[in-house]
Amino acid sequence: MFVGERMSHPPITVTPETSIHDAMHLMRTEHIRRAPVVSHGRLVGIVSLKDLINASPSPATTLSVWELNYLLSKLTVERVMTRDVYTVTVDTPIEEAARIMADRRIGGLPVMKGNELVGIITETDLFKIFLELMGARNPGVRATVSMVDEPGGLAKLTAAIANSGGNIIALGTFSGETASMSEVTFKVSGMTVDQVREVVTPVVAKVIDVRESHP
Repeated sequence: MFVGERMSHPPITVTPETSIHDAMHLMRTEHIRRAPVVSHGRLVGIVSLKDLINASPSPATTLSVWELNYLLSKLTVERVMTRDVYTVTVDTPIEEAARIMADRRIGGLPVMKGNELVGIITETDLFKIFLELMGARNPGVRATVSMVDEPGGLAKLTAAIANSGGNIIALGTFSGETASMSEVTFKVSGMTVDQVREVVTPVVAKVIDVRESHP
């Protein structure tokens, strides 16, 4: 899966000359928390709602509403935007975008195609992908097991489920308690909780949890 398949597009943008007042209004109207900053068709920065709020006068100010609005209309995005922008391309693997966002502690990345800004990938987009990967919107039996991390281990697990008439809706592997162990979470349809527990117990080190899952 690549960024271009799941990015939000076309991106909602502002310019360096956009007032903080207008930028805040745009973000709240469009229900977004960040926007790329574009000047003459070129990406020059990114600004977040938090940046705009931090640049606004304190709620404890003695300024009148009229004075506040006037001040915000004069302050521009250029004053508060981040200029050194991390970007990805449409063919960046989705997990690479997630790694950059996690490592850099940022909530969104502008998406480029050559020199053209074509979209933005955000933490919300990644949450939606995670829901799909874990089958969160599908009913079934959800199980978490601990397994020895060895060749063929996962094949034994999936074969045990398939041979019992189960259909694996989703499956993910995660780091276990030690380097030699993996934790596997999966969701199955066509089987009961008791059936899942019975068929996986012989092929895993430990059954951590098995439950019905009905979104």
